[in-house]
Amino acid sequence: MVMEDVFGKLRTLQDILKLKIELEHEIEEIPKILTTQEDVLSRLKKSFIEKNQEYDRIKASVTQFKTLLAEAEANRERAERNMDTITTQREYEALDKEIKDATEKEQQYRKDLQREEKNLSVLAEELQSDATMIESTEKELVERRAGIEAEIAEKRAQIEELKQEEQNLTPGLDPEVYFKFERIIRNKMGLGIVPIKGGVCNGCHMILPAQFANQVRMGEEIIFCPYCSRILYYEESEQDEQDFFNDEDSGSLSDLDDLDMDDEEEEEDEEEEDDKVDIEYDE
Repeated sequence: MVMEDVFGKLRTLQDILKLKIELEHEIEEIPKILTTQEDVLSRLKKSFIEKNQEYDRIKASVTQFKTLLAEAEANRERAERNMDTITTQREYEALDKEIKDATEKEQQYRKDLQREEKNLSVLAEELQSDATMIESTEKELVERRAGIEAEIAEKRAQIEELKQEEQNLTPGLDPEVYFKFERIIRNKMGLGIVPIKGGVCNGCHMILPAQFANQVRMGEEIIFCPYCSRILYYEESEQDEQDFFNDEDSGSLSDLDDLDMDDEEEEEDEEEEDDKVDIEYDE
């Protein structure tokens, strides 16, 4: 297969794989929305149960205060009736104290009862509101589940269509190259094959050595960027001849080793000169 055809296939595959990967990520993210709504519903139900328990407690308290209030009223009324039958000062004082105590208890129980009845009324309204909210959230959740299932099914159908397009393009491609290419697209935000312009990789924007860029320009083989691992291909530009592909002006990837060798030779020459100077001084 001509390399230009290979590069064309890879560019088409890049678009297909990028869209397929995006759909796969969306399918993974969709259930998270459902999980959030389920958490909200769970908290609503927990709060509703706790309020119900508090409602039952206050309701029991209201019943108790009603009983105590009725007893206090009965004691006061009985003591007031007995006032007509007393004969001594001591009996009057004792009965008067009993009436005052019963009256104070009656007033206190009435206040407590009013407070608890008010709390019970407020809590009843909250429970009614929470019950409506729970019912609405459950209904919304059921509808959302059905919608999500349909949405996921639709996206999976799209993925299957993309896989079919992918299979139509893969024949003739080196399986190892294709495997690396798909992995690069997943790791490099959807870009697995990029052009070089002006001696620069359009994927990572690193300057490439002229010798290496010339190999890409020849288009005789699949070449990966040494910096970002993307597949490189040559793309015509207005200043391509001026901007790069000059072996005399630029180095290659191996020039880094040559520079290291030159530095080592210079250091050795300097050491030899130092040795000569030491010898002369010794003489």
